[in-house]
Amino acid sequence: MKKLYKYILRSFIGTFIFTFFVAVFILLMQFLWNYLDDLVGKGLGFDILGKLMFYTSVTFVPMALPLAILLSSLMCFGNLGEYYELVAMKASGISVWKVMRPLLTFAIIMSFTAFIFSNNVLPIATLKSKTLLRDVRKQKMSFDIPEGMFYKGIDGYTIRAGKKGADGNTLYDVMIYDHTEYKGNIKVTTADSATIALSPSQKEIIFTLYNGSNYSEVVDDKDYKNKRPFETMAFQKQYVTFDISDFDMTQTDENSMKGHQSMLNISQLNTAIDSLHNYRVDRHNSYKSSFVHRLQHFSSKDEDNISTKGKKAELDTITVFKWPLLENFDKKEQESIVNMAITATKNQIDNIDINIKDFERQETNIRKHQQVLHEKFSLSIACLLFFFIGAPLGAIIRKGGLGLPIVISVIFFVIYYVITITSQRIAIAGDIPVFLGVWLSSIIILPAGIFLTIKATTDSSLLDGESWKKTLNKIFKKNK
Repeated sequence: MKKLYKYILRSFIGTFIFTFFVAVFILLMQFLWNYLDDLVGKGLGFDILGKLMFYTSVTFVPMALPLAILLSSLMCFGNLGEYYELVAMKASGISVWKVMRPLLTFAIIMSFTAFIFSNNVLPIATLKSKTLLRDVRKQKMSFDIPEGMFYKGIDGYTIRAGKKGADGNTLYDVMIYDHTEYKGNIKVTTADSATIALSPSQKEIIFTLYNGSNYSEVVDDKDYKNKRPFETMAFQKQYVTFDISDFDMTQTDENSMKGHQSMLNISQLNTAIDSLHNYRVDRHNSYKSSFVHRLQHFSSKDEDNISTKGKKAELDTITVFKWPLLENFDKKEQESIVNMAITATKNQIDNIDINIKDFERQETNIRKHQQVLHEKFSLSIACLLFFFIGAPLGAIIRKGGLGLPIVISVIFFVIYYVITITSQRIAIAGDIPVFLGVWLSSIIILPAGIFLTIKATTDSSLLDGESWKKTLNKIFKKNK
């Protein structure tokens, strides 16, 4: 049995590693395609791109790991069934359940590993990935003047080069518009040619202009719009310096993003959820007390206004909510009082709406933290569930390779993923409990895993074409 288990484990682990990295690679390519415009043309070094791709790949493990277990287990048992190795094991008295034992042990180990990874590694990788991606997206495009087009990458300047030299550092027919005074195109520098060089500090770029002129309009004159006076100065050689420190990528402080729920472990999530609950309760109680206080304030203010009018009505016989109160005032005063009441009511309604939205945001934030907390455990359970789907299904269909197993794996995974995303969004909206929203996909897939495992261990011909053909023929004969 030991040799048999070693053989099965070697067949499974090799396929698992291959499918895992293929899944991560596909997800990474999708990420690069989505953010292609933010990465291209910014002069990013291989170190920055390497870090970004590495941390991003780590964040894809929760999605790639269950898919790899599903596909590898299906391919492994499919190969055993296709080459009649599984039939030989059964003939030797070894049941399918015994064949599944070493892979089940491996799946359990991977489940615990997935839990440790999700709790300890994933928050750090997510923090690094999100911070680095944010810095990359904020960085300006690299300094590269296109030929025959206006370049506006440097703040306050517009540069145009009619032609570029073969070395890339020589420009011909150069025009530089100076907009630093924000008065339009009043300063223009032209040159027949120019060379580009970096300063020793690497923070500035120096243009050496040859055979050109400086044009500037004189806008200090009151009648300059009619006279259009300007100054011109010719030169044979001139230096123009541009600050390019903005092109360096600035690093965001990671501490400013550590509070996000996706970057917390279980203990931090529990602490954050308790803090959010306590804050919501305190905020709700303070609003209730302030709301009652405002009502009392408006009531006492109305009574003061009535007493200062010098009217004969007794306050103890007047209630704020009865219209006869206005009979003691003339028409203008009645209109003023009604307008004041309407304004105060609208302000209170607006205040209530703002606070309701604030309370809803707090509830949504709590639900998001609870969702991430449950996902720490759902990843491990998903690995086990997909094993109990892939292994029995491979034993039933008896087909290995990358054809049918990939199709079946993708179908199951897409169903699982769609249910997960949909139920979680519904849970975040507050229509269903967060626990149900996170675990609904696992609850739906669990009966399928149990059913397939029972069919595989009892040698059921669930997906055998001949058995289905015989069954259909029997049904048609009975109908005739």
